Amino acid sequence: MNVLVVGGAGYIGSHVVRLLTKAGHETWVYDNLSRGHRQAVPTGRLIEASLTDRVRLEDTLRELRIDAVMHFAAFALVGESVEDPALYYNNNVVATLALLDAMRATNVRRMVFSSTTATYGVPERIPITEDEPQTPINPYGFSKLVIEQALQDYAKAYGLGFAALRYFNAAGATPDGDLGEDPRPESHLIPIVLQVALGQREKIAIFGEDYPTQDGTCIRDYIHVDDLGDAHIKALQQIEPGKQIKLNLGTGRGDSVREVIEACRRVTGHPIPTEIGVRRPGDPPELVADSTRAQQQLDWQPRYNSIESIIQTAWNWHRGHPHGFSE
Repeated sequence: MNVLVVGGAGYIGSHVVRLLTKAGHETWVYDNLSRGHRQAVPTGRLIEASLTDRVRLEDTLRELRIDAVMHFAAFALVGESVEDPALYYNNNVVATLALLDAMRATNVRRMVFSSTTATYGVPERIPITEDEPQTPINPYGFSKLVIEQALQDYAKAYGLGFAALRYFNAAGATPDGDLGEDPRPESHLIPIVLQVALGQREKIAIFGEDYPTQDGTCIRDYIHVDDLGDAHIKALQQIEPGKQIKLNLGTGRGDSVREVIEACRRVTGHPIPTEIGVRRPGDPPELVADSTRAQQQLDWQPRYNSIESIIQTAWNWHRGHPHGFSE
């Protein structure tokens, strides 16, 4: 297929581009580089432009004869979304609707959409199935849910085929350490802990140790970025015009903040000092996926089945690129 990866200069998007190319798909990246990195995109495959540039977007879809779009171009910082919701509704909702309308105009009727566990808010049951009520508690989660609803409506009215893949905590890097995570500012736990191991931070803050979990810290489901990418490619192969796919992507295994820090100590050999801080508003105690449907429907299994194996790939990247793509 000819695939346009929107937001393909970002963390997850760039890993998916590499996997798509390896699988034999003709792949291009459409990104305004506001939060992505030119260095993460294969040479000659970047269209640097905004989704709100309707002429450029439609020309790109037509000229490259795009068969399917993978959409990763979203802001994803919960705190930022609370402080500046307009930024999130414009970037995550308005720009995505512009993309969907450009796809309609050029008869591109397949999309894989990067959704999130944040659409579930604070879940009633763990592990989380796709039947869990979607009640987001912040503008980021709601912006993703709005687009999930739009995709359903476009599928019914216009024959769009889509897969909405709800990620849990993406982590890790390519095993060779050549491609990894470099957001500015960094907000994810594992890279922050590894920055302590590299001497770039003095210590790691643990936000709350009084949650109703086995060690008092929050539990999350960490899934390797390449496992996410494999699921995207398998979903792409199943999409047909009008077909709707909505799936959770996680490992079904939860690791607490303390367990992640201990695993980072084992992988890096660094003591990694910690300090205890207060809880952050809106942090659910536990988020773990039930990804049974994804495994069955996509014939997919996560290959990285331990937090240490995921952290090792991240450490390979951060140790070789301590300043990210700026080196």
